[in-house]
Amino acid sequence: MRKEIAFIFDLDGVIVDTAKYHYLAWKNLANTLGFDFTEEQNELLKGVSRVKSLEILLNIGKVELSENQKQIFLKDKNSEYLEYVNKMTADEILPGVNQLLDFLDSNNIKYALGSASKNAPLILEKVGLLNRFSALVDGNDVSKAKPDPEVFLIGAKKLNIKPENCVVFEDAIAGIQAANAANMISIGIGNATVLNEATYVFEDMTVISSHFLKNLMK
Repeated sequence: MRKEIAFIFDLDGVIVDTAKYHYLAWKNLANTLGFDFTEEQNELLKGVSRVKSLEILLNIGKVELSENQKQIFLKDKNSEYLEYVNKMTADEILPGVNQLLDFLDSNNIKYALGSASKNAPLILEKVGLLNRFSALVDGNDVSKAKPDPEVFLIGAKKLNIKPENCVVFEDAIAGIQAANAANMISIGIGNATVLNEATYVFEDMTVISSHFLKNLMK
């Protein structure tokens, strides 16, 4: 007999790659403040809130700003990021995602989005996936950032599934830690060395087989 199971997906780096747009917006902000910001340094912002990301950026550039200036720059950064987001299309869905969602649909398995991004609904709408998810948890629903498990626990509640019967897909170590703290199965998408705390790790979605998914459902 198949146990009741549900899946929860992080957004950035799992469903789509909006990290490149965040990077461009942060890089432009750094340049405005008089210093450069590399892709390597951008890794420090992965899975981190917008406010904390600004603090890290300012620390890198050794720049001090007043609270008012910070709010202005945060608004400017988000406006630039949204310009990129509004141009997104279905072509930006990462390889293997549609096939995985099709498999879940054909097996009547519910799935939710669990993202810290307040722009998550807009992004899903732009790439044509908004109506496929049974539930959405975004930055408007949570008060605690990953690795706190809040985002995934809310997702399980919205899906009406016990946390231990949820499978989480994440590309950031903070997300993996959040899933583990929620007592969920964690699947890392990306570098196995970085995501070494995950229950399972795959390089990308295309290498996840239906055989593996069927075993999860047992």
